[in-house]
Amino acid sequence: MNTKTLIYIFKRILLAILTVWVVITVTFFVMRAVPGGPFMGEKAISEAAQAALEAKYGLDKPLMEQYTTYLKDVVFHLDFGPSLKQRGREVMDIIIDGMRTSAKLGLIAAAIALVTGIVLGAVAALRRNRLIDKIIMVITTAFVSMPSFIMGSLLLILFAIKLMVLPANGSTAAGLVLPIITLSLSPMAYITRLTRSSMLDVLGQEYIRAARAKGVSPIRIIFGHALKNSLIPVITYFGPMLAYIVTGSLVVEQIFAVPGIGRAFVNSITGRDYPMIMGTTIVLAVLIVVMNLVSDILYKVVDPRINLE
Repeated sequence: MNTKTLIYIFKRILLAILTVWVVITVTFFVMRAVPGGPFMGEKAISEAAQAALEAKYGLDKPLMEQYTTYLKDVVFHLDFGPSLKQRGREVMDIIIDGMRTSAKLGLIAAAIALVTGIVLGAVAALRRNRLIDKIIMVITTAFVSMPSFIMGSLLLILFAIKLMVLPANGSTAAGLVLPIITLSLSPMAYITRLTRSSMLDVLGQEYIRAARAKGVSPIRIIFGHALKNSLIPVITYFGPMLAYIVTGSLVVEQIFAVPGIGRAFVNSITGRDYPMIMGTTIVLAVLIVVMNLVSDILYKVVDPRINLE
């Protein structure tokens, strides 16, 4: 790894830190600016009891003091504080428990989407304008344009209610099948289209034609040159996609009652659980910036001709 690459990585890390700080700051102040509070929904709570709860969790202090205290706890101790709604539990513990399920769900869905998308995209490119290409394009267009909550609802009705071959509840291993399929279909379709478009472009390059003229075997041309060089757009998309699937499957986890981080995040918003909202937002931001950084570095691995500046 040369000096330019190291400097580029160092700059990207600094930018990533700045991005996370901006997310923390904006989320903190916007959340506090919304009228109401986390204890407004408490049934028949008196003003004295509400004031006591606010004092207990430090919500009675000046806003800037709350912000600096929170920032110090997060940066130096990785402490997101206690949950305001799940009394007696720390936000970090809730996030870790939810991530065990969400990470398993997301990684499997991302792997299925990546492998299936690359294979289908390569087949469509090699069989351009033929029947198989048209079928793949029609199906992937439908999957890309269909929102995940509609796809999830259709799969739930078909396989869990009508055919009764899979459970509707995502709290068991068998119950994770439908959420995994739901999460993988749209990214798989998008990767298929990216791979097809990129591979068609690569197959038309001069060095591919030169390799064919030299008598290089078609298999070596496809796997050694065309497919490898067509993966750069896929890498660009895959990093943020993985972060989104792992922590952003909010609707899907709600539909299938999956006890993951997405479900906890939705509950924290409806319950105005400030520490939980902040904690899950920070985790999502960190995952996205890390995946973007990894994607940029992988460019160099896939194509050494790319200069990182």
